[in-house]
Amino acid sequence: MRQLLPETELAPAAALALLCGSAAAVVVWKWLDKRHIQKKMEEARRTRDEGVKKMAKAVQQFREQTDAILSLPLLELAGRLQEGSLSPRTVLYTYIQKALEVTQQTNCVQYFIPECEEQLQEIQQQREKGLLYGIPVSIKDHIGHEGHLSTCGLVKFLGNPEQEDSVLVKVLKRQGAIPFAKTNVPQSLFNYDCSNPIFGQTLNPLNHQKTPGGSSGGEGALIAGGGSLLGIGSDVGGSIRLPCSFCGLYIFSHPMPVPCALGPIARDVDSLALCMKALLCEEMFRLDPTVPPIPFNEEVYSSSAPLRIGYYDTDGYFSLPPCMQRAVHETREALQAAGHELVLFSPLHIHHVMTELFLKTFFADGGRAWLDVFTGNIVDPSLKPQVNFCKIPRLGKKMLALILKPLFPRMADYLNGLCGMR
Repeated sequence: MRQLLPETELAPAAALALLCGSAAAVVVWKWLDKRHIQKKMEEARRTRDEGVKKMAKAVQQFREQTDAILSLPLLELAGRLQEGSLSPRTVLYTYIQKALEVTQQTNCVQYFIPECEEQLQEIQQQREKGLLYGIPVSIKDHIGHEGHLSTCGLVKFLGNPEQEDSVLVKVLKRQGAIPFAKTNVPQSLFNYDCSNPIFGQTLNPLNHQKTPGGSSGGEGALIAGGGSLLGIGSDVGGSIRLPCSFCGLYIFSHPMPVPCALGPIARDVDSLALCMKALLCEEMFRLDPTVPPIPFNEEVYSSSAPLRIGYYDTDGYFSLPPCMQRAVHETREALQAAGHELVLFSPLHIHHVMTELFLKTFFADGGRAWLDVFTGNIVDPSLKPQVNFCKIPRLGKKMLALILKPLFPRMADYLNGLCGMR
């Protein structure tokens, strides 16, 4: 017993040492993990900055930029490129120079695409000129371009460049377009602001105190600032519509709850029509079987026959500000003056659609899959309230929703939506 006694006396000390050692190891491991994440983020920013410097140097060597090119509408610019009175090289470097100016002011570009020079050479060797021959095009961050990151503003996707072009980029290139920049997005794409921990906050070019919207905010800012003539964004719950509203642009999008819908962003409707003519081609139908093989109908688009158009100025769920109600009414009056019939209607079952279908589709698992994408718990400040709400246990969300419902019914709906489906 005496021989065993010293060991018994040392046991608490050994346990304490083991506990302290384990705690220290956890702290060190977390510190190393955080440091690794920080290095990956710094590397991404360094790569971006180096790309900006290279593009700035290339622009300085190319001294044919003219403001006249920037003022041309897309249709006129496309026509002059087709006839050869403007060269694709002149147009490309004109827009790169302007994009450099715009992103310096608004932080809207994540990366410039150096392979645009290769695409420039490629289109000049094609036998037939595509509908978008020589047109510089910007693309949203998550639209894949070979050799470049599609981060969605998330650390977990750093260091994994795309292995091939997305279908959309392949079709754009086939039609002669030149993708030249990837634009900024909010972290995880699930925000109506445009900020992420890797590339920072994007500003509205019309007012630097405002957001350009999200999640296609980088596209909205670049095009509204004049640094791109045509861009491609994506939309599920307003990700194209809101930035274009905030930045005064035009879009074509057919959003669905899941998956997201891609669509063009431009400064006028004719530009959207030209883009859709180019995209709805045999190449698109061959590469993506989910796209109905229906070409753009020029006869319908050009027709002046009166249309019967439904509209609403409130959905009974979200309250519109006066400026938006005025815009709807002015549009109605303009369409009526042009001979069209306008029919007022109210969306059906909007509360059920928002709470039971829309929110619970997004958060079917209570937000667990969404929370998993935030590697190292690196969360942008603009997203922290949503993330914190998601972390509340399901019972807590239900109780909080019950308390808030009399005063804040929309917040209560949101919390119930975060509970997911049972």
